[in-house]
Amino acid sequence: MTPRRGRSAPSHQQLGHSDEAFRLQPLVPRPAAADDPRARRPRTRDPETALPSHDRTEPRPDDPHGRAPEATVATADQTQSNSPSEPAAGSMTRLPPPPSPLLRSAAGFTSPSYGSITPRPSDDSADEGVASPLLPSRKPSDASASGRSEGGERGLRRRRDSSQPRSPTLRRQARQSEELGGSTIIGGLEGRFGTTETPLLNGLADHEEGEGQDDARSYVADSEVDEDEDPPDNSPYAQVRASVSPTDNTSLSINTPRMWALSILFSILGSATNLFFSLRYPSVAITPVIALLMVHPLGLLWDYLLKRPDDPPEEFLDGCRIGNSSPAGTPRAPHFLPAERRGRLDRLRLWLAQGCWNEKEHTCVYVSSNVSFGFAFATDVIVEQTQFYKQEASITYQLLLTLSTQILGYTFAGLTRRFLVRPSGMIWPGTLMSAAMFTTLHKEENKEANGWRISRWKFFYVVWLGAFLFYFLPGLLMPALSYFNVVTWFAPDNVVIANLFGVVSGLGLFPMTFDWAQVAYIGSPLLTPFWAAVNVVGGLVVVMWIIAPIAYYSNWLYSSYMPILSAAVFDNTGNVYDVSKVLTKDFLFDREAYSKYSRVFLPITYVLSYGVQFAGLASLVTHTLCWHGRDIWTQWKRSLEEPDGEPKGAYQPVAGSSERTARPSDGRTARAHRSSLSTDNLLSREDVHNRLMRRYKDAPMAWYLVTFASMTAIGIFVVEYYPVHLPWYGLLLALGICAVLFIPIGIIMAVTNQHSSIYLICQLIAGIVFPGRPVANMVFVTYGYISSAQGIKFAADLKLGHYMKIPPRILFAVQVAATTVSSLTQIAVLNWMFAHVPGLCTPQAVNGFTCPIARVHFNGSILWGVVGPAEFFGPGALYRPLVWAFAAGALLPLPLWLYARNRRRRGASLLRRVNLPVLFGSLGWIPPATGLNFSVWALVCYVFNRALRRRAPLWWAKYTMTLSAALDSGLAFGIVVVFFGFVYPGWMRGFSWWGTEVYKRGCDWRACAYRTVPEGGRFGPDVW
Repeated sequence: MTPRRGRSAPSHQQLGHSDEAFRLQPLVPRPAAADDPRARRPRTRDPETALPSHDRTEPRPDDPHGRAPEATVATADQTQSNSPSEPAAGSMTRLPPPPSPLLRSAAGFTSPSYGSITPRPSDDSADEGVASPLLPSRKPSDASASGRSEGGERGLRRRRDSSQPRSPTLRRQARQSEELGGSTIIGGLEGRFGTTETPLLNGLADHEEGEGQDDARSYVADSEVDEDEDPPDNSPYAQVRASVSPTDNTSLSINTPRMWALSILFSILGSATNLFFSLRYPSVAITPVIALLMVHPLGLLWDYLLKRPDDPPEEFLDGCRIGNSSPAGTPRAPHFLPAERRGRLDRLRLWLAQGCWNEKEHTCVYVSSNVSFGFAFATDVIVEQTQFYKQEASITYQLLLTLSTQILGYTFAGLTRRFLVRPSGMIWPGTLMSAAMFTTLHKEENKEANGWRISRWKFFYVVWLGAFLFYFLPGLLMPALSYFNVVTWFAPDNVVIANLFGVVSGLGLFPMTFDWAQVAYIGSPLLTPFWAAVNVVGGLVVVMWIIAPIAYYSNWLYSSYMPILSAAVFDNTGNVYDVSKVLTKDFLFDREAYSKYSRVFLPITYVLSYGVQFAGLASLVTHTLCWHGRDIWTQWKRSLEEPDGEPKGAYQPVAGSSERTARPSDGRTARAHRSSLSTDNLLSREDVHNRLMRRYKDAPMAWYLVTFASMTAIGIFVVEYYPVHLPWYGLLLALGICAVLFIPIGIIMAVTNQHSSIYLICQLIAGIVFPGRPVANMVFVTYGYISSAQGIKFAADLKLGHYMKIPPRILFAVQVAATTVSSLTQIAVLNWMFAHVPGLCTPQAVNGFTCPIARVHFNGSILWGVVGPAEFFGPGALYRPLVWAFAAGALLPLPLWLYARNRRRRGASLLRRVNLPVLFGSLGWIPPATGLNFSVWALVCYVFNRALRRRAPLWWAKYTMTLSAALDSGLAFGIVVVFFGFVYPGWMRGFSWWGTEVYKRGCDWRACAYRTVPEGGRFGPDVW
């Protein structure tokens, strides 16, 4: 940003950058030479950057070609050495900029719409002796002259290189430049580091291998990458282009008292509310999307109450204020008062009123809510220890356990930024809804889309209101619309019909529901790529709709004596397993009582769910090594070669990556290019957002390493000092599991919006390594699974900050502060409930505070920590065959990769669409999810992300993400209003009619088994 007249350029310490202060001055390019054919073309004007003819200057005599230089940018030396009042003789004429700075990346710098950063004009520049009436010229110093000379030499080298054969994309861009008469302005990233140092993004095609070679790294996804263009000045992914702006306004305020106050406020309110209701049945959760909507009017109200017309002007750079006084020569407000003449309260008001509420502050508040609204899993461990195991848990122990488990996840996200955040292939579809919401709320832009002229904001308001009001039908007045098992209504007592078409304990073969909560139970279908949904439904059909019924009705593993789908475990009489019968008074495993009572039996869908989860985890590792191993290794080596925290001065794609954008001419080959899932070069492509983020000083790797070391040390102290029966190496083992699987899980989540959980594998490993220790099992799962789950959430927030151009250091502070505040808040609320809620976590608890979630986890700790995995999967155990799923999952990706890596082979394009970690891992939701949740979810995904996207692409790009946000937020508000307004006060007690009872009449609701156990009889082996 150009300093205004009368003020010296701010130092790099003031700016917070790693290099020296800089000033970007977009300059008028030289006209083409007389013999250049471009000079004879009629000049056209681009609405943003085309120059009028009277603003052009003659070419420099030292330019042997007489051509226009691509850009001339003032360097840091020029900024510091030149006096603002010294006009330069013969200096170049500068273009009058628009009123606000807008930073655009310049990968495709031949596009006139991108690659410019325009400073605010100075009002006093008219009195300078310059050609342009708005911006002054400056006398160049010796340093600047030498810099231009060096830049000219580099420019000559690049112009010589540009005479080589170029890709079709480059030729198209060159023609666009010619049509503009050579009047393209370049700035942005090149304006900071020098345009002549920046290579062409698509220029790599000049040195790449030929099209005829077999390169498995040169394809793009049909459902992800646009079929007609791969723009260098925007994201190559259509859904990203539809939600995220490819520009960055560096003058917006971020680090303000308003942002911090609202962030802390919502962190406290959201974390306290969600923890309070997590111990109650029925429960309700306040989602971050509610905070996203509620904080916006508060931010506007903050400005309305604190802003005054006579406030001094402010200047922000990269989110931080660099001054609040009016520069010399700038007209002041009619009643302007300097700070020294203001009272104490007025100065406080000015401090609170810094900046204006904008999308970047909004993003930071949303990120703080996103990391704090979910109740900490460590609080469940504390509840189980104090209420079920009757152990003492001091406040110090609670704080250390909660803080260490919550913050450790953030270190994993920060340490893997190079792999999971910066590459353009890491889309993180879940963040696009939030980005679209910020665009809807803060930007007034409206373009017609397939005949629709309604703005995004009006569209959001209409859909939100409709979703909110409609939820009263399935959520309160007629729940049968939610559990729409209409086939079972005609034969409610038919077990087979209930098994196949039921939606509570059946497979849900009739995909119909009118409740968005059921449709989006496993995530919004509008945010999931269609190819990923096909993988999910493929696994559902094969495993749950074909294998499960065959195994169930053939009574495999005695499954016919249990419901076909249930989240409970059973004994040999067909009843729910009573864990208390196999425990001593000290909660130790009583083997004699176990042999007299019963072994544990699992429903068939539970068995298959375990099998596919085992296979999914194993295939996750193999799939990642096959398709992404080379990129991970390349990125790792590159990270060792680069100085930490130093942004690049020019765009440099990963060595060995393929960045060609030219499309194959052959139709079949083109389809092969588009048919892939971008699975083998996802980590090696960069886009406009990554280049724009290089402007900001990165959060050093040392911050994350120190955080990781300190939190690990706290964790070791917790497990060694307090009686959790987990040795220090057990903690390191849990963190090791998280570290090994974190990048593979993150890649799958970033590409498909499907999360692969390691909860089960952590329980199994803890049960095998530390048998008979239920508390150790819970703590092991907390450090292993929660570190992974929290880290994935933090990585998604880092990507959202990446899209919204939040400086990484500010985002680091926001996330750590919100996590710390929410952890302290939840511990305070939990201990208050221990002291003031009578009968907490017992059936006699008031207002339903029976701790249902904690009790489920407690039962799991008994099964896996006390009974142990050996009773399920050990030698001679009933479910021993499931262990082979690990081997199957590890081997299956290999033949697919070996065949599909050569895209010319017949069927390779289809096999490239098969993603086994998604196919297997997504079924881990069953139970408690049912086939209905998956089938309806996939159907909606097909309608919007396949059919509508092809037939009405403009409508899809403009409204789809906004539609998802409106449906989710309307549902969230509807749930809160229904619960607090009608259910909690008891107003609906006794309300009953056909629409509230019809879905409960029958075997689907009662979870009937296909075979019944005779009175007094048992099933299963006699000896175990």
